[in-house]
Amino acid sequence: MIRKPHATSAPVGDLRDGIARAGRRRFLTLAAAGTAAATVRPAVAQTRRQVRMVTAWPAAFAGFADSAGRLARRITVLTGGALTVQVIPAGERMGAFDVFDAVGAGEVEMYHALDSYWQGRSAAFAFFAGVPFGLTAEEHAAWIHHGSGQALWDEIAAPFSIKPLLAGNTGAHQTGWYNRPIRDPGELKGLRVAVAGLGGQVLRRLGASAVALPGRELAPALDAGRIDGAEWLGPWNALAIGLPSAARYMAYPGVFAPNTAITLGLNLNFWAGLPVGQQQAIVTAATAESAMSLAEFTAGNTRALVTLRAEHGITMMPRPDALLKALGEAAGTIVGETARSDPQAQRVYDAFVGFRQAALGWSRQSVQSFLNARLLPFPYGGP
Repeated sequence: MIRKPHATSAPVGDLRDGIARAGRRRFLTLAAAGTAAATVRPAVAQTRRQVRMVTAWPAAFAGFADSAGRLARRITVLTGGALTVQVIPAGERMGAFDVFDAVGAGEVEMYHALDSYWQGRSAAFAFFAGVPFGLTAEEHAAWIHHGSGQALWDEIAAPFSIKPLLAGNTGAHQTGWYNRPIRDPGELKGLRVAVAGLGGQVLRRLGASAVALPGRELAPALDAGRIDGAEWLGPWNALAIGLPSAARYMAYPGVFAPNTAITLGLNLNFWAGLPVGQQQAIVTAATAESAMSLAEFTAGNTRALVTLRAEHGITMMPRPDALLKALGEAAGTIVGETARSDPQAQRVYDAFVGFRQAALGWSRQSVQSFLNARLLPFPYGGP
């Protein structure tokens, strides 16, 4: 017996028609999706905005200006152009020390500066740039990213409508420039030394006069005898402003700033209004630039020290232990007094000193012991 087809079975022709209808539906669906995507793309483009980054340094300031430019480009790239960052150097729109208030007020979105400049607002800010006999660059980054540093920093900066991020580091300041050798603490008495921040208070405690001068004025002042010395960054930046032509002695180690951290400060309302993806892009850019700037300063100082020795006849002057001990004791007193002047600073100080104490053990056993071993007289690198 021949069975009739089931009533629900579709003839081949009907199947072809069904497939065709399905294909048309899929085509129309894809076409609609394509039309929607086409309408979305201009909307994304319309959300792009130009963001202004004001800096505390002029356009040609070695290391610092380069770092600001790289950071701006990296933020622009990582946000896919949604945030196009324009760098505005100090003096073009506002002074170096005006950038904090301008960002806090929302006049511009970002600053690139040292947070030690804002000690007049809260003494706690000093710890987020670096204090005498404090942390190395690596230790500072560890405290910020993996200790309590970032949370405390956010808390200190929030009342000023600032979101701070670690965005660079100079590494150690290895150089003091003098026209006479300094062998013991007593020889500091009466000297006029250009030095900024807490380092100036340390020298005053030992009888010197601390003078505040812009970098471009240091070499002329030394050459004319208006100052006796200058504590200024590393060899790279010293060469850039002509210090080797104005001083005979280069003192080391640089204890007034064992690291100087650079801050990217963002207006807090601007920051809060960004999508999470753009916030993370900015954090990623700042973290990457921290590593890049430290590498650049290390490379620049390495090359510059070779030049100083080969071409300028500078006498390298190690600071004797007695002098270092006196400077360290004065620094400890000054930093402690700074903390006690402000309840917020006291909380930051307690966390900072706790981390520093723990870091001493690891640095002694790791980096310091290796550097001592590397200085032993054995051949290395081939004939």
